[in-house]
Amino acid sequence: MPDLKDRLIDVGYAAGWSLVCRLPERWMERLFRFVADIAWRREGARVQALEANLVRVLGDDVDGKTLRAASREVMRRYARYWLEIFRLPVMPEDRLVNGLIDEANQIKRIYDILATGRGVVAALPHMGNWDQAGAWFIARGAGSFATVMERLKPEAVYERFVAFREGLGMEVLPASGGTRPFGILAQRLRAGKFVALPCDRDVTGSGIEVEFFGEKAKMMAGPAALAVQTGAALVPVVLWFADDGRCGVKIGAEIEQPAEGTRPQKVAAMMQDVAGFFEQGIREHPYDWLMLQRVFVDDLDPARQAAAQARAAANGLAGGDGLDDEYRPAGDGAR
Repeated sequence: MPDLKDRLIDVGYAAGWSLVCRLPERWMERLFRFVADIAWRREGARVQALEANLVRVLGDDVDGKTLRAASREVMRRYARYWLEIFRLPVMPEDRLVNGLIDEANQIKRIYDILATGRGVVAALPHMGNWDQAGAWFIARGAGSFATVMERLKPEAVYERFVAFREGLGMEVLPASGGTRPFGILAQRLRAGKFVALPCDRDVTGSGIEVEFFGEKAKMMAGPAALAVQTGAALVPVVLWFADDGRCGVKIGAEIEQPAEGTRPQKVAAMMQDVAGFFEQGIREHPYDWLMLQRVFVDDLDPARQAAAQARAAANGLAGGDGLDDEYRPAGDGAR
């Protein structure tokens, strides 16, 4: 039986999807910003992790006042993400279709590849609102796509998120508690389908190191591993929040597989290219990288990393193909 804390968390998310989407949007914007400011002022562990990441983005010479102002803006945009999540199910289709700014029609890159019968795996960082971007992609007539979601706690919240994303038209695969998603995603890609995977943080202990803002960071290798395994196109994507209430998107060119090297070497090289694309996007939109966890190796606890790697090896994830990264909801112990 779920304990009181789990029940309260579930009630909170239930209220989000049942009430937030029905109350006046302006009221909710003020409320969510107020909550974000409270969390920012408390300077808890997540805000501290956020600011440690922002130092890498803004530079070691950034002063404390500028850093604090930047982290406050990120927290407000993080609150905006959650507000939009709760309102997405009732968003009018015309607002959804017009909700992303793609002035250069870069989405055509993905459509053109899919038209040839090849699958496409999109690698994303935790920027902007990728759920809205997914709904936008589907609303544009592209059909469903597959993604992976970590099995959240409590289970009732996980089930609500699965229902939410499936309601938008996504195929949601659990990262644990069932068949490993890698094989299913590989099948989808071989069938010429689209897969979208956030990957800018290692959550399994099976990630690989990349050069990121001049330091070593750990990311999930799943997108590149799938591309190498299936021959699908690997396409990096970044998102950001625009001031007019919409979301901007930049879709990169396909990252080609190296002509030579072992499979792990090819995966590592392709993920380094992904990291470079992410870095450029984050530099251009630093307030939209909603990363409230540690990603840089120097910030990671060695003992916890060793334990995570041991768990990954025990679960057969030691090859770096773990695929359970996603926007975790606040309150699940992970954000």
